[in-house]
Amino acid sequence: MAETTRDTGPETGQRSQQRWQVVPAPVQPPPRGAHRLDLRTTIAIDLGRLAATMSRRLGLGSGAMIGGRLALALQPQALRRLALGRRVVMVTGTNGKTTTTRMVAEALRSRAPAVSNATGANMLDGHVAALMTRPGAPFAALEVDELHLAQVTEQFEPAVILLLNLSRDQLDRVGEIRTVAESLRRALARAPGAHVIANRDDPNIVFAAADHPGVTWISGGARWKGDALNCPRCGAFLGDADGDWRCGCGLSRPEADWTVTADAAVAADGTRYELDLALPGQVNRVNATFALAAAERLGCDHGAAVQRIQQISQAAGRYGTVRLAGRAVRLLLAKNPASWLEMLDLVSAEQHPLVLVVNSREADGYDVSWLWDVDFELLGGRPVRLAGDRALDLAVRLHYAGVPATVSATVDDALAGTEDGVPDIIANYTAFRDLVARSRS
Repeated sequence: MAETTRDTGPETGQRSQQRWQVVPAPVQPPPRGAHRLDLRTTIAIDLGRLAATMSRRLGLGSGAMIGGRLALALQPQALRRLALGRRVVMVTGTNGKTTTTRMVAEALRSRAPAVSNATGANMLDGHVAALMTRPGAPFAALEVDELHLAQVTEQFEPAVILLLNLSRDQLDRVGEIRTVAESLRRALARAPGAHVIANRDDPNIVFAAADHPGVTWISGGARWKGDALNCPRCGAFLGDADGDWRCGCGLSRPEADWTVTADAAVAADGTRYELDLALPGQVNRVNATFALAAAERLGCDHGAAVQRIQQISQAAGRYGTVRLAGRAVRLLLAKNPASWLEMLDLVSAEQHPLVLVVNSREADGYDVSWLWDVDFELLGGRPVRLAGDRALDLAVRLHYAGVPATVSATVDDALAGTEDGVPDIIANYTAFRDLVARSRS
């Protein structure tokens, strides 16, 4: 394990005095019992586990955050210590993190035990909480918030980093996309030994990863193009990101190592891996290809990895069929224009009753002006029911899209007014979270 001093970056020309440790990924999983923790870390983990257990027993939550938060308070180096000796896959991007992380975890389990922050607690306390569930597990698949990847690589160097996509999301919290892309670029600069698996069809991701020494590029197409029209490096107009674009500043679309088709993932050597997924849509075939590429990098058998990925039917409630208000419904999450585009495309091919739910609480972002960037015209005049804190704002947007909408006071009222069949509910973050919680109570 090497302790290193890093430059703060070319923009400063100075050397930072901050010292951090590179935790290289082992070639093979460590032998059982090889992971040893110091006394302070052990005590912090034990007390964190106790806090998590009490939180669950008292019905205060899953314990996925409080346990990790307490452990970090008692041992600020807990994340670094728990990551030592493991091969950790970090998954980040605006959309698809939770589902892809679930896929990566299942693929890794085809070879050896793996832990994961399955509840979506994607900041440092959630990572600690996940890692301390099984300190001896050789693999970990961890979802990380886009703006927190830099904090992770300050602590340790993951084995693999997945960069899925970047699009506008919660501008009042996250800020502009170029800010996020620059943060990802700095995070990767601190992890030169990590292998990056990145989306070649997103210019913002290409900007973040292009200078990294080890990158596998995934091509699945670019459906949402509203945030990819200009070069993230110099601002010049790029045009269609689906084409082989090249900017005058030198940034260009890389050659694909994996290509996603309508039913398969195709490796650079032409090998096809059929993806008969339980999860619907092209977006999940792209997610699965990222997971498969990560599993290959870490020595998993392709066939076994694909088999486990194909068995996933939901991820933290996403795409799951549950019971609400006495009837079966399918829950879909959409939290920004890019993810709404994917979910609307999914439901527009079907004719199930449809309920849309939008809130604007702190975790959603208070600004809902993004509703006007969503192509609700995809619904083609199909009647829908609306609920949520911002149902009236959504009703105005749908009026201009030519979509007949009825506003309901609650989701239960909306469901009561729908036709027979299994309704689809598309909800943004807090609305979705509350519906999942209700379905499990």
